[in-house]
Amino acid sequence: MDAASLQFVAFGLAAALVSNFSRSRVWRSGVLLLASLVFLGLLAHSLVVFLPLAGFLLLGYFGMVRLEHNPTRSTAWSILPVLLVYVWLKKYTFLPGGSFLRFPYFTLGLSYIFFRVLHLIIETGDGNEKRHIGLGSYLLYTLNFTTLISGPIQRYDEFARDQFAPDPIALGPRTIGLQLERIIRGFFKVNVLAMLLHTVQEDAVSQMAQTQPLELKLYAAFRLALVYPLFLYANFSGYIDIVIALARLMRLRLPENFDRPFEASSVLDFWNKWHITLSNWLKTYVYNPLLLALMRRVSSPSLQPLLGVFCFFVTFFLIGVWHGRTSEFVIFGVLTGGGMSINKLWQIWLARTMGRKPYKALAQQPVYNAFSRGLNFVWFSFTLFWFWAAWKQIDSIFASLTLPQWLAVWASAWLFATAVLAAWEWLRAALLSIRTSEGPVLTSRYARVVYASALGLAAVVVTALLNQPAPDIVYKAF
Repeated sequence: MDAASLQFVAFGLAAALVSNFSRSRVWRSGVLLLASLVFLGLLAHSLVVFLPLAGFLLLGYFGMVRLEHNPTRSTAWSILPVLLVYVWLKKYTFLPGGSFLRFPYFTLGLSYIFFRVLHLIIETGDGNEKRHIGLGSYLLYTLNFTTLISGPIQRYDEFARDQFAPDPIALGPRTIGLQLERIIRGFFKVNVLAMLLHTVQEDAVSQMAQTQPLELKLYAAFRLALVYPLFLYANFSGYIDIVIALARLMRLRLPENFDRPFEASSVLDFWNKWHITLSNWLKTYVYNPLLLALMRRVSSPSLQPLLGVFCFFVTFFLIGVWHGRTSEFVIFGVLTGGGMSINKLWQIWLARTMGRKPYKALAQQPVYNAFSRGLNFVWFSFTLFWFWAAWKQIDSIFASLTLPQWLAVWASAWLFATAVLAAWEWLRAALLSIRTSEGPVLTSRYARVVYASALGLAAVVVTALLNQPAPDIVYKAF
């Protein structure tokens, strides 16, 4: 079952329907657990392939229980085995190949389960809130089918607040309508928009590998410099739309994972809007503790802003390493962390050189924002080469043009992204300014019905005419 297919949507809607047969939390929890187990069974039909996952879950649970019964124990000694087993099961390439299990086993969603397990261990070790999490609640939280494959990463207290509430959150006709609209929007993003963008990218990659006139190769490189971030956004955010809506129909509120990321005018702001739950998790459990630890040891006020730069690099380097087990993702992490650090250094330098008030005024200038927005987009696109391609393909692509030609491609992509994204922001603001007494016309109930109907019809027609399966959810691999 594909993660954003009609079968997955139908499965989720059926689970939501059955879940609402009773308002009892026992019933709703039973339905969610059964649905999650059935979902796992549909992904793999042999119990043997789930044994390593079961062992990993039990290891995390015992680590949490160990701290719950003896809070004075070091949290690190519960985290370390979970981390080592995770790296081993994911087969990171720095480990000897002979140490890995010899039979195929289930790893889909393991990275997201890993974050949830670590969250529980760390929070239990902190001891700020005394609570007991039984094995059933633990499995519900870690195996919740709406967040299993590709997130979002939800905190346990948010999950428990809704799932175990004696009186579940309201689910009226308007809420149901909004969730069905969101499912249609997500389905369109994944199965139409992402599919078309993926086709453009594959065509560009193919042209870069062929003997072509220079102008055609430059055009192909230009498309490669622009299209993948859009594909990734449509692919991943479309899936997130679907699962957030399905969870809400089951009376669960999942955290948002995107907030118009291409509106961001800096790398720092971008990661507050892109894969938000991943960024927030790492800020909470890596950036903040690391920064506090360093600030206790470095008392110089002039050096403290640089500590933040270093912590940004470490945090977002780990984002790259988390995404994959090969050296390509190490480079992705270096570029991502480096971009964050350089952006922070730029802000510090401007604030010191110009003064805080002039810098804030500059940051609000539309032209400065527009060029910064375009630069952020092309930088993100550049880092993603080490996200979607292997070294051999990367070498082939970059060797197909000279350095001055590539510089011209990226400069053109920057200008194009600047102009298009600025035009999009202007158009969006203009459309939202058309209002009635009830609010913007574009977000009215009637406009949303027309909008959802058009997207749903387009998805059905395009899927039927092209008869081509949509690309798999990229983040399913993590």
